[in-house]
Amino acid sequence: MHTQELSTAELEQLLAKRKKEERAKAEKEKVEYEKGRDEMITKVITTAKALFRELGEFKQFCHIEMDNQAVKLSEYGKLRSNSKGGFSVTDSEDTMRVTRRRDTEPVWDERSTKAVELIKDFLGDAIKKRDTKMYEILMSFLERNAAGELEYGRVMDLYKHEDKFDDPRWKEGLRLIKESFSNHLKGYGYEFKVKGDDGKWQNLYLNFSSL
Repeated sequence: MHTQELSTAELEQLLAKRKKEERAKAEKEKVEYEKGRDEMITKVITTAKALFRELGEFKQFCHIEMDNQAVKLSEYGKLRSNSKGGFSVTDSEDTMRVTRRRDTEPVWDERSTKAVELIKDFLGDAIKKRDTKMYEILMSFLERNAAGELEYGRVMDLYKHEDKFDDPRWKEGLRLIKESFSNHLKGYGYEFKVKGDDGKWQNLYLNFSSL
């Protein structure tokens, strides 16, 4: 029977049936997709959790082994007195190397706030109109990062200009910044390298600095 021969009521009934079938098909596809997606996520996250746990255990293993090695190096007289915990060890064939880094974080205490105020006050009064370019350069060294902290590299650049001005605010500001600074130990990081066939060192990247 052609659709032309169907009554309006029959056409509406047929249309409703098709819509119902399409909705059922769409719902089935949705359920199948979500089921497959959830199974994939479960497998990936389960594996990620296992690797995360193993990576944490491996980092602890590195701590213990490298602590022991540091003691042996110190007794053997091979550990530099200025290493502060960071050092590298290489195998006899010079093909494998493990490095322990001393990861630190620069911190400025409350005195830095007063220091920045003094320096900005001086720059605004004495430098801005006289040398706009120099003013902008020096001000850029006092910009804070997204965490609201001064940037160590920028502050060090600021000190390169320390002898350019004799204003008490400038001198006092730089002195306060220097006094407010401290370097906090965040922990130890590790680097692993193997030498390739070409004789060049290649990194084995294992990022567990946040563990």
